[in-house]
Formats: sequence, structure tokens, C-alpha cells
Amino acid sequence: MDTPSPEARSGLSPFEKAELPAPPRPKGFAWIGVVGPGVIVLGASIGSGEFLLGPAAFVQYGLVLLWVTLVAAFLQTVFNTELMRWTLATGEPVVTGFMRTGPWAPLWAFFYAILYFLQVGWPGWAGAAAGAIYFLIFRELAGPEQAQLVYWIGVGTFAVCVGVLLFGKRIARTLELLNWVLVAAIIGGFLILALAFVSADTWLAAGAGLVGYDPAAGSFRFIPEGVDWFLIGAFAAYSGAGGVINLTLSNWARDKGYGMGKRAGHIPAAVGGERTDLAPTGYTFDTDSMAMDRWRGWWRIVRADQWGVYFVGAMLGMVLPAVLYVTFIEGGTDIRGLSVAAALANAMASQAGAIFGGVIALLGVWVLFKTQLDIIEAMTRSITDILWTGSGWVRRLRGGDIRFVYYTVLGLLAVWGVIALKLAQPIYLLQLGANMAGIVFVVSSLHLLYINTRFLPEAVRPPMWRRVALVAMSVFYGAFVVLWLWGQFAG
Repeated sequence: MDTPSPEARSGLSPFEKAELPAPPRPKGFAWIGVVGPGVIVLGASIGSGEFLLGPAAFVQYGLVLLWVTLVAAFLQTVFNTELMRWTLATGEPVVTGFMRTGPWAPLWAFFYAILYFLQVGWPGWAGAAAGAIYFLIFRELAGPEQAQLVYWIGVGTFAVCVGVLLFGKRIARTLELLNWVLVAAIIGGFLILALAFVSADTWLAAGAGLVGYDPAAGSFRFIPEGVDWFLIGAFAAYSGAGGVINLTLSNWARDKGYGMGKRAGHIPAAVGGERTDLAPTGYTFDTDSMAMDRWRGWWRIVRADQWGVYFVGAMLGMVLPAVLYVTFIEGGTDIRGLSVAAALANAMASQAGAIFGGVIALLGVWVLFKTQLDIIEAMTRSITDILWTGSGWVRRLRGGDIRFVYYTVLGLLAVWGVIALKLAQPIYLLQLGANMAGIVFVVSSLHLLYINTRFLPEAVRPPMWRRVALVAMSVFYGAFVVLWLWGQFAG
């Protein structure tokens, strides 16, 4: 009896041998069409950590916490490139790679599906957007007496997100185009406002905060006294993207056609998309000189997508809202509540003029709407890929049309979202999900290290410094998870 290859011992099919496709060689503005997955995950990150949880932490505890963002963004960018290493080499989403480890593929499928649900199964972004929409309409912050109206606005926002995913040719391409608009509008808008209103002292405090220094105290102060670890753990996890949002980057890279992803296929939209065959298993290739030259070409694109787009965008996306929030909202204020997304808009309207408040509220609605869209698509896509890879029965449904699986999952998540919006205030749901993201990072960074050093050809495995960075990431987020849990039980 033949011994199965290492990647097939958990029950999945072994890799098929194929030639690594040739990469594009972009120059100038052609780079805009080549990068893309980093733009989607950046767009998803701006609406949670950068626009809600980060400002809540900075207003309450000061800009000295910006060092957390710098460390988190660096580690997440390394993590993201390693996710894409797997997809470049195999054409598979990374969760499929996780399912290739022992003892049994369905065990890991269930484990990561549960993590997806616990982190992003709560449509808190649509709920938070509803607070900003209410402010735009009525020019006042929503209070407890408006909770029912805000809920229905949130339901409507969530329904529009679901509706957008019905259209286009490739769903990932639709998200990419929308996120280019999002990132340009948000970062550009916040930059203009920050240059107009933020003082030199605040800019200095932000720069010092990146290394944990507090100019007011004249000393390093990495963690302020008496912090709420539920908030700080959430802020750390969502400095950048966060947990399963990062993992879905590999799904988007596959659909973009990066590396072996070009051979795997993609998920088409229901309206405007043509049926395609999506490979249920991945590929491997001979690492001859031509293949390695192509690999270096693909890796050049990954570096541009992640370090040039994601890392730079994540830093600007956190710093710019932060300096505006601490400029207009009194330090020590707890802005978490039904109208958290409209807190800055309300403050700017009263201090700088109604037009600036309206601009911020409009930006807030757009940010949170697009983030909710990315999140619901990410969860639907990932669960679809898990089912498609792990079950031959699922692949035979409706003659093997993956759109049936995708939109069935989307429909179920839409129904759950309407229910979940009733369970708690949106900011609480976001904090809960963000702290779960920390747990995802602790586990998945080590899991990723294992599959990239176990199943990939020797020539394309990560160098030692990257392996150390993945371990450091697990330790970094593990510390925040422990402090969050300790705070919950000790309190």
C-alpha cells in the first residue's frame, strides 16, 4: 500500500503537479491593476480598528498607544505575506492548508469555521454605520430612545451589503474596485482635515507615541495605568486588519490569480458572473531556474501589495483619525456607545462647523458600510471554500456550481445578521470580535509557520527571520489575550 504524500495524510487530495504561471511585469500606473488583495484587506481594517476601536483607545488613554499599531502592522504584514506565500505556491486558500495537517481535515475545517463565526459573525459595522446615518439625517447623536430606529437603519445597511455581492463578474474584483475608492477617499479626507486642524504638539505626540514615549510625562509609558484590557486587546487585534480578516487575504489572492491561484479558478457573482470550475485541491511545481525566476516575479508583486499598500495604508489609517479624535474630543472620554461612529462628527460640527461634521459623518458611513461588505463577503467566501474543499457531496450540488454554495451560505449569514444586531450595542460586538481575532492570531501564526515549512518546496519556504516573526506574533497577541482574560476574571 502506498504511503500518502505529507499534504494528503489528513484526508484531502494530494497536490497536482503543474507549471507556475508567469507573473505580470508592471511598470508605472500598471501597478494599480496588479495589486489588489492588500487594498481589500486594508479597506476592511479601516472601518474597525482605525475608525472605531483605535480612536476609543486614544481618546481615553492617549496617543502613547500608537506603538501598538506600529508593532501590530509590521507583524501582520509579515503574516500576510506568508499567507500569500502559501497561495502563490499552491493556489489554495490558507485554511485549506490548515486542513492538510493532522489528525483530520474536517476537524480543522470546523475549528476555523467556528473562529470565523465568533469573530465576524456579528454585523457590528452595519450597526455602527446606523449611528452615523442617524446623525447625518437628524443632526444629533442617537440615544437609548432611538435604539429601535437605529436598529432598523442597521438592518437596511446590512441588506444593501448583501445585495452588492449579487453583482459583478468576479466578486473579489468588485470589492477591489470599491476599496480603491474607499482607501483614497478616507485617507485623503482625513489627511486634509488633519493638516487643517491638528496642532504641531499633537503631531509630535503621535510621532513619539509610535515608540511608546509620552511627551507630556517626559518618559516612556507603553501601557497607561488602569486600562480596560477588553478595549486594549480589541484595539491591538484590529490595529491593521485582524484575525480571520487577514486569513481571507489568501482567498482574495487566489481569486486575483496570484501564482498557482491562476490555475485554481475563482468564485463568480450571481448576476453578471459566468459559471467557472473552482479546483478543490492545490498544486505544486518543480523549482527549476525558470520557475524560481517566476516565483521572484510573483514575490515582487506580493511585497508591493503588502508593504506598499497594506502596511503604509494601515499606519496612515490609524494615525490620521487618531490625531483628529484627540484634537476635538476631551481626553479621558469614553466614546463607546450607540453613537460611537458619530462622536467625532458631532464634536467637529460643534467646534469647527456643521459642514465638517457632515463630512466626517459621511466618511464614517462609507467606511463602515464598506467594512461590513468586506466582512460578510470574507466570511461567506471562507466558509464556502472550506465546504468546497472538504466535501465531495457539496461539490456535486447543482452540478458543481459553486455559486449555489456561496449564495446559500450568504443567505444564512444574512438571516443571522438581522438577529445578531439585536443582541448588543455594535461597539460591544466589535470589541468581542476583535478580542477573538487575537486568539486567531495566536493559533494561526504558528499553524501557518508549520504548513509553510512542512508542505512547500524547500526553495520557496520562508527564511529564518520570517519564522521568528511568526512566533513573535503569536507571543505578542498571546500577551494581550491573557491580559484581556485576566481582566475579565479578576474584575
